[in-house]
Amino acid sequence: MRKCFDMKLQQFLATNVAATMFNGIQNSNTLQRFRNEEFVEKILNNRRWTLPTPETKIHQVVMPRHGSDGCNFGLNTVPDFRYGAKETRNKGKCFYVVRDDLLHPLINGNKARKLDGLIPLIEDYSVTDVVTCGGCQSAHTAAIAVLCAERGIASHLLLRGEQPEILTGYNLMSTIYGNVTYVPRNIYADREDMLKGYANSVAGNSGSVISFSDIAQDSSTTELSTANLMELDVSRSDRNLQRKFLIVNEGAGDSVALLGMIRLAQYLSQNHLLGKEKALKFVIDAGTGTTAVGLGLAALCLGLPWEVHAVMLADKIEGYKQQEERLISEFQKHFNVQFSDHNINEDGGIVYWVERGHPRKFGNVLEGEVEACQQIAQQTGILVDPVYTLAAWETAMLLSSKDDDGGSEVVMLHTGGTLGMFGLAQRYRNYFNMLRKGFNCS
Repeated sequence: MRKCFDMKLQQFLATNVAATMFNGIQNSNTLQRFRNEEFVEKILNNRRWTLPTPETKIHQVVMPRHGSDGCNFGLNTVPDFRYGAKETRNKGKCFYVVRDDLLHPLINGNKARKLDGLIPLIEDYSVTDVVTCGGCQSAHTAAIAVLCAERGIASHLLLRGEQPEILTGYNLMSTIYGNVTYVPRNIYADREDMLKGYANSVAGNSGSVISFSDIAQDSSTTELSTANLMELDVSRSDRNLQRKFLIVNEGAGDSVALLGMIRLAQYLSQNHLLGKEKALKFVIDAGTGTTAVGLGLAALCLGLPWEVHAVMLADKIEGYKQQEERLISEFQKHFNVQFSDHNINEDGGIVYWVERGHPRKFGNVLEGEVEACQQIAQQTGILVDPVYTLAAWETAMLLSSKDDDGGSEVVMLHTGGTLGMFGLAQRYRNYFNMLRKGFNCS
């Protein structure tokens, strides 16, 4: 098929000399998209997934008009993508929200997406135990615990810091579904040694310890979930149930986790949804940065005119750029692809790393932010939290307000994390007590 396509391209250029330069560039881009989409089909098709379908809801938020008397947000739950944001310009600026927070009551948002292609690999390789880590209110560890428990796999969750007086939110879910160990902060600082040391200690002499780098190469082939499954089933019975411990990085920051984001982008880029031709600015709150890199890679692979703006929450820009380089390098190695013609932005990568509007130490909440979440929830039914998704919401508003020419439209990817509000209410009691007074627009 590719040879035939190239021949047709050459014939076209040879018979249309006057338009050689323009059409050569145009068809070169078409050829690149064709090859990229072919690559995406190869790595996504015939693969088992955690989520039965990549589908998600897309809502449209209308912002209050500048200088208007009211301060109410508007919500359109059935936007018409044929007209995009322009149809609501007379009502105010607007942006889309991809409602991945509605995927599952416990495993939603980017946690579900990152584990979409990862969990089936855990099953395929007869893993009996998973070792991972996160903060005290880590949505990642809770998601690992729930999904592993559903499959009869034990999860060992190393949580940073001290056990809370009362277990709430994701901390409670991690404790109910998994085996939690609280790790002193000085030990947790070296995550790699901590994870390896713990896994080796519980595996002992009778178990084995592996990482995703050991199995990711096999995951690049589509035959893993079909022809090789019979061979894997035989090998399972021969191991006499030997325990196999798999280490999953904090936040599932592995190249395999990027597959779920590519699958989501392929879904969103359908013609009846966001489409392939529309210029979009995606906004994501960044913890480890894996989700943002995954969406950036998806836009690159599918040839989509999407910009990815990631609000930095847990690290400096140097750390996020290193993470971006590492994930791209691992992805290219594991899936045998080279991005020789990178759509590099002016920041030197595929993601625009954005400073938070109100900088602070990671995990801290500022005065007025809980009330802002309350206002958004009461007026739109969308729950954001002060640590993560409120930052994405505010950045989406900012980008939308600057878009005066009606060019690019703004899309916020809601990364979930709503159970984290319980932990915040426990830690910041005064801020949540103030909710009784309500909010005002002044």
